[in-house]
Formats: sequence, structure tokens, C-alpha cells
Amino acid sequence: MNYYAAPIAVLIEEFSKLPGIGRKSAQRLAFHVLNMRESDAVNLSEAILNAKRNTKYCSECGNITDIDPCSICRNEQRDKNMICVVQDPKDIIAMEKTKEFRGVYHVLHGAISPMEGIGPEEIRIKELLIRLQKYDIEEVILATNPTIEGEATAMYISKLVKPSGIKVTRIAHGIPVGGDLEYADEVTLSKALEGRREI
Repeated sequence: MNYYAAPIAVLIEEFSKLPGIGRKSAQRLAFHVLNMRESDAVNLSEAILNAKRNTKYCSECGNITDIDPCSICRNEQRDKNMICVVQDPKDIIAMEKTKEFRGVYHVLHGAISPMEGIGPEEIRIKELLIRLQKYDIEEVILATNPTIEGEATAMYISKLVKPSGIKVTRIAHGIPVGGDLEYADEVTLSKALEGRREI
């Protein structure tokens, strides 16, 4: 039995399709929208449509952009000899917030996952190899997630790229700043040991 009027039920259903939004959160969001001024609801719906209609993937790196190529690929101050390979566009934002990386990016849009039927052909590895042949790349930094799929993807790309003589590196993984060793799992600790450096 549905306790909500049909338009509210549909709204709840649509919100519940969003990642990380359960039924209760979807209900809260739906009622929040109902309590908004109509002009604010219109602004929200227009912002969603505008983002959907006016963004695309950068033809060079695969980042989400409204102008092709994206602002990072167009930036002449960036070191075009260094490519950081990430899984998703949101990973670029995380890397950019560090203000440490001055190269360019390549977004795979996923990771190799045989369990989910995602092979190397389903992600943007071929496009990466084309970029490596096209430009004078000195280093490829593999910044895929520290998951089984991310590690498998990094290893796969490394095996493809290394024979070309291009330096291939992997970002270090380990103990977060402010974290306690006693709460770290074995995999995190082993990665922290592997990624150790001289001080």
C-alpha cells in the first residue's frame, strides 16, 4: 500500500535511485523539495537539466567539461609530459585540491572488474595508449583506487606501458595523516611499508 500521493511517491522513487540515498533519505529530500519555494524548486530542476545537457567528456583526457578540451588540457602551464591516470572525473578534483600535481590527467571511467564483466576494452585504456604514442610522455602516474579492481587495473596498464620505456609510477597508499597504527588493517599497513621513503 502506498501512503503517498502519486507525485510524491514518484519523487521519492527517483531520489532513492541516487547513490547513497536510502528510502528514508529519499523521503526527507522529497518533503524538503515540497517545502521549498517554487522558484527554488525551478532553479534546482533547471540546474540538474543544465548540468546534464551542457557537459560532455573532454576529447583529450575524458574529464567532465562544458568546453572541449577541458580547462586542464588547455592550460599551457601544465606539464604535458606527465599523465596521472585516475578512475573517475571526481578523482581529478581530489588530486587538484592537493595543489601538488602540475601534469595532465587521463580518466579511465572505471576499473577492470571481471566479477562485473568489465574488461580492459570497457574502460579508456586504448585512448591512454594512443595519447602515449601521440605525445612525448615521460611519466605515467597510476592513481587508481587502492581496491582489488584498482590494483588490477594499475598492474595491467603498467605491463602495457613499461615496454615503451616510459616511467610508470604508482601513488603510495598507507596510513592517513592523523590515523593510529592500531586501527589500520594489514593491507593498509603493508602498502604503507611498500610506499616508505627516506627522510
